[in-house]
Amino acid sequence: MKIKLELYGASRDLSEKNFIEFNLDGKSSIKDLKKKILSYVDNHFKGNNNFKKIVEASSFCSEDNNIVSDNYLINKDQKIGIIPPIGGG
Repeated sequence: MKIKLELYGASRDLSEKNFIEFNLDGKSSIKDLKKKILSYVDNHFKGNNNFKKIVEASSFCSEDNNIVSDNYLINKDQKIGIIPPIGGG
């Protein structure tokens, strides 16, 4: 399956575009997608720990704009958004 990961907030530093595309096996989960993203960080940013922390702390949303858990099953080509935590004061 082809997943278009839409980047928001601090995750936009992961690409010059506002998205990254990943290929996943059928019936993958958000947890599987996170592993792919972390592997991407290892390959493209020499394992940048700050980027890894952003990925691990982020929420993900479905193409229906619903926040989804790590167990959410991805069973078709679709857009998934990564929403990093936002600091404030």
